[in-house]
Amino acid sequence: MTDLLSLTAVFIMLFFLGMSILKVGLYQLSFEKMQFLLTKFTQNIYLGIITGIVTTAILQSSSLIMVLTIGFVSIGFLTFKQSIGIMFGANIGTTMTGELLTFTFIPEISFVIVGAIMLLINNRIIFGVGAIVFGLGTIFVSLEGFESLSYYITQMPALSQTISFTSSEPKIGVLVGAVVSAIIQSSSATIGITMSFLNEEILQLTPSIAIVLGANIGTCFTSVLAMIGSKREAKLVGMAHIWFNIIGVLLFLPFLSWLTDIAEILAVDPKQQLAHISVLFNILTVLIFLPFIQLFEAFIRLLHSTK
Repeated sequence: MTDLLSLTAVFIMLFFLGMSILKVGLYQLSFEKMQFLLTKFTQNIYLGIITGIVTTAILQSSSLIMVLTIGFVSIGFLTFKQSIGIMFGANIGTTMTGELLTFTFIPEISFVIVGAIMLLINNRIIFGVGAIVFGLGTIFVSLEGFESLSYYITQMPALSQTISFTSSEPKIGVLVGAVVSAIIQSSSATIGITMSFLNEEILQLTPSIAIVLGANIGTCFTSVLAMIGSKREAKLVGMAHIWFNIIGVLLFLPFLSWLTDIAEILAVDPKQQLAHISVLFNILTVLIFLPFIQLFEAFIRLLHSTK
């Protein structure tokens, strides 16, 4: 147990280190453009969705985009209605991280070495690229580490039985994904760990999909933190983010077996199956909500508006 907890903590820290450095690189290269996109290209719901997708895919963090959006709404740069499109797009854009994690041909050690060298060069663009390369290498090192935990997990009856229970009751995976994402504040890390366990056949595909669905809910905890002390309109953004993800998961939860069948059609590799179904789930959820934007906005205002 001690070895498992210690190694898990180390690999989670490595993952976050890689994500943090990756974000630093992306920040150096494009953050000012992201601010411009968020505040200028949100005049209608469709532009807002595209803006959310692009900014989240580039900055590799839906949580960061939601924090920025809540902040912009709070100071009056954006309206609550404009933020809905960004929120929808952010949920789609964050799935790019999952697709990135499916790459199996990346020589992670080479990435770490090359990135570290580039970080030493006193040039903003080279430094930014180096941070991206180094961050990616570190992330993939951590994912290999998660896969190595399979031995320790199989040696522990309690964990093995818990995983077996999620196999027989896959819907429990939603709760697991939500709790883990809320604790570690990253749906990407939760998906990365799930991919590693799925690849090592510790988890089956159906409960893995449920965990990914739950991770969408757990990551909303960041929005809850961001809206503390914010103005009323900004709080509506956070609550809309929570309800959007909860409703989306509840809509698809009864169809887990169908999602599993579709995932197996989309790809052969387990990691790709999970990544592709995450993309499909988020796109379909946005498409389902689109015709009801006005109703959704009215629902949030009715439920959470306060004087």
